[in-house]
Amino acid sequence: MTTGQTVRLPSVDRILGDAACLALIAHYGRVQTLACVRAVLAELRTAMLAGAVCEEGASIAAIVAQVDERLQSQARPRLRPVFNLTGTVLHTNLGRALLPDAAVQAVVEALQWPMNLEFDLETGKRGDRDDLVEELLRELTGAEAATIVNNNAAAVLLMLNTLAQNKEVIVSRGELVEIGGAFRIPDVMTRAGAVLREVGSTNRTHLADYADAINAQTSLLMKVHCSNYAITGFTKSVELDELVPLAAQHAIPTAVDLGSGTLVDLTQYGLPHETTVRETIEAGADLVTFSGDKLLGGPQCGVIVGRADLIAKIKRNPLKRALRVGKLTLAALAPVLQLYRAPDLLAERLTTLRLLTRPACAMRAQAQTLLPLLQGVLGAAYAVTAEALSSQIGSGALPVDQLPSFGLAVRSAPGSRLSNPLGVLEQRLRALPCPVIGRIGQDTLWLDLRCLEAAHETAFIAQLDELSA
Repeated sequence: MTTGQTVRLPSVDRILGDAACLALIAHYGRVQTLACVRAVLAELRTAMLAGAVCEEGASIAAIVAQVDERLQSQARPRLRPVFNLTGTVLHTNLGRALLPDAAVQAVVEALQWPMNLEFDLETGKRGDRDDLVEELLRELTGAEAATIVNNNAAAVLLMLNTLAQNKEVIVSRGELVEIGGAFRIPDVMTRAGAVLREVGSTNRTHLADYADAINAQTSLLMKVHCSNYAITGFTKSVELDELVPLAAQHAIPTAVDLGSGTLVDLTQYGLPHETTVRETIEAGADLVTFSGDKLLGGPQCGVIVGRADLIAKIKRNPLKRALRVGKLTLAALAPVLQLYRAPDLLAERLTTLRLLTRPACAMRAQAQTLLPLLQGVLGAAYAVTAEALSSQIGSGALPVDQLPSFGLAVRSAPGSRLSNPLGVLEQRLRALPCPVIGRIGQDTLWLDLRCLEAAHETAFIAQLDELSA
């Protein structure tokens, strides 16, 4: 605070000529640094009018320090790596699937080089970017053809707009799902120009319901994967093998939105069963849509596979260009699909599958290592224990199935005087250089270790000391 003496701010030129500021200019550029200097000086002038600036605070060193801190903050990316300790492996808010090493390397190469994205190296003529992965997708799914768009919602939209514009699509009322971000099948149909024809009831739909609804305006029979929920009890749904003969009788295509979509039988890895894309094609589906960044373990994209004639129509739709993927997506997707050619090595090489199949004993040992370290930095205000937990796959896949897991449970110590201690700790964890994201429930902060692999454990430990500051 001022004590009656006059505090003078240094000129902009003097600040810019300071050695420390010159180093900032060399790193951040003159334009950005100058703007920051002026902003700091303006704030100091306002504070001076309130008598809140001392001689030390108005020094060149103090001003440059503020400028440095501000420039660092401005340069810090908004998209940052985090530790996912939520217990949800495919966490939509945290970016879903992590890419395997082969995909990461391919993306880096695609970033640094021109690529034959739409150039046929054999003929020297223009190519089709779908050709880069279509052969792999046909091999892995048994479909006649395939095309790629930027996510599964786009895949559904494009399919409906192509095949059902101004026509009816029959869907069971029990499959009119809403997933994250208020994505609703009826809304997508409306945007696609299709007319929804609901059949059955919320819990029970029969084959006769579909048969009675078919008319001259019917363009598709569609089934939708029940993402994020399950209907149990007094229920009835029509399976694909029942629906396909009915659709064929009326020469109407059958489309299936699998949502997550897996290319392998997960039961061979000790996981719950999820219908594969190949099983869906073999059951007679004419078109199948699914995501690339969920159970498949690849980049965000939407995949449409099925009959060659229908895929050809979809690819001719002008919307396809608006929804197409770029070279980075295709660069990442191709190596991921290649991994599926070696299913015996998949659990180790595909990051998503490796996390889903991680044994609870490994997480238990990890928890025993981390427990004293975390307890040591948190002190007596908190009590940390190692406990068995339940993880989930996430992103709508197998919503009722749980995976045995292990992690750390943090509770407020008896007699703690902190206000909202768990909320305070959660915020402190999120403020770390690499934010730690857990979950609060039952008066406990849960840190599920399923997604904390050994390769990242050292970095996790290294920043724990900052919690004691």
